[in-house]
Amino acid sequence: MSTVTLTAGQVASASGGELLQGDPCAPIGRVSIDSRSLAAGDFFVAIRGERFDGHQFAAEALARGAAGVLLDTLPPDVTVRAGQGAPSVIRASDTTAGLQRVANDVRRRAGCPVVAITGSAGKTTTKEVTAALLATRYRVFRNKGNLNNHIGLPMSLLELRDAPDVAVVELGMNHAGEIRTLVGIAEPDIRVWTNVGDAHLGFFASADAIADAKAEILEAATSETRLIANANDPRIMSRIGDFPGRVTTFGIDVPADVEAGDVQALGLDGMAAEVRTPAGTARLRTPLLGMGNLSNVLAATAVAVSMGVALEDIVAVAATLHPAAHRGELLRLPGGVTLVDDSYNSSPAALTRALETIGVATGSARKAAVLGEMLELGAHSQGLHEACGRAAAAAGLNWLITVGGAPAKAMADAAVAAGLPAAAVHHLGTSGEAAATALKLTRPGDLVLVKGSRGIGTDLVVDRLRVEFA
Repeated sequence: MSTVTLTAGQVASASGGELLQGDPCAPIGRVSIDSRSLAAGDFFVAIRGERFDGHQFAAEALARGAAGVLLDTLPPDVTVRAGQGAPSVIRASDTTAGLQRVANDVRRRAGCPVVAITGSAGKTTTKEVTAALLATRYRVFRNKGNLNNHIGLPMSLLELRDAPDVAVVELGMNHAGEIRTLVGIAEPDIRVWTNVGDAHLGFFASADAIADAKAEILEAATSETRLIANANDPRIMSRIGDFPGRVTTFGIDVPADVEAGDVQALGLDGMAAEVRTPAGTARLRTPLLGMGNLSNVLAATAVAVSMGVALEDIVAVAATLHPAAHRGELLRLPGGVTLVDDSYNSSPAALTRALETIGVATGSARKAAVLGEMLELGAHSQGLHEACGRAAAAAGLNWLITVGGAPAKAMADAAVAAGLPAAAVHHLGTSGEAAATALKLTRPGDLVLVKGSRGIGTDLVVDRLRVEFA
């Protein structure tokens, strides 16, 4: 495929805007929404957000050499002038919607298949594994990090101008209607629905309401669209019956198109299973930890098999996988401490799986955890934290630190009620305090899980332990 060009005129047309100044044939290079990182020649989109308004920085962007700006109104310090070489000034009714429409235009003109992944947990891991498997046969684009919302996704899709063979992106949400918007922007050819969990439950009445919102991944599909669906998740399976396209299921110890059986939990060495696919059967082993990650690998395998990747290549790549930073990283520190750094984020379902993995791990003198409060759980928060406290006790921890407010305290209390000695359980308000206490409690030979919602900052605990036991 040839690369996709983008000009000021095309941006104006696609965004539904008007080119007030500049040459319509002027090429558009890198697109930026942050004037602080903007370089000369970049094109600046002034986004209105809850805490900022990019229009306040439009004049600054032009002064720094921006090739053009997309605005919804002309700020007082931006004047339109005629003349050769003037930067492009485009006015649209809504710059966020305009950015989304431009991204959709690039996605359509790029013409490559788009794989879009959604689910309550494991989206980023599934995206990374899918991209790694597809890369054995194709030139793959994947969105960086978790740029998966109404702004991050279009910014990612603009990079399809380099004409990859296939794009793999993730779609995130915490409110109904968001996945629908993202599907409309990305128009995915392959949709992957990994699971329905309790993340963001504070914004929904129930897990079924979350499932209904996630089910927006099914919308606007055609007979040619493929769905990759988790056969282990009854909420998913009950919602895909009317999907108009082709459905490929994946699952562990259940009938599925891509099915894992004879599963072995290898503790800190990962997972192994016999994997049966339409392309054949093979023994697969991955260093990624826990059943949740095995499910993520199966989802990625279903995508790869559907796109013609050889099973032997899938098995070979699976054996080399490693998690993204702070997403279940296994860190064997020189000072004799083993960390499972899962500090990027947390939800009750994901935390329970992580504790189960720690519980069956062997080879460590003691097992411990630093667990941050899980945010956005609303009225369900205390009960879910208490359930995780009981899971911590069931994992046989030698010591436990919980971090945050009342829900984290409830998790600590539930762990004690379920059998952990009160002297081994500590509740602290901040990650800084938790890091100081963890330094006192941790000793060589320990296995320590660190996990919490992003807003709690449990990565600080990881950083302090890495320095102490370097």
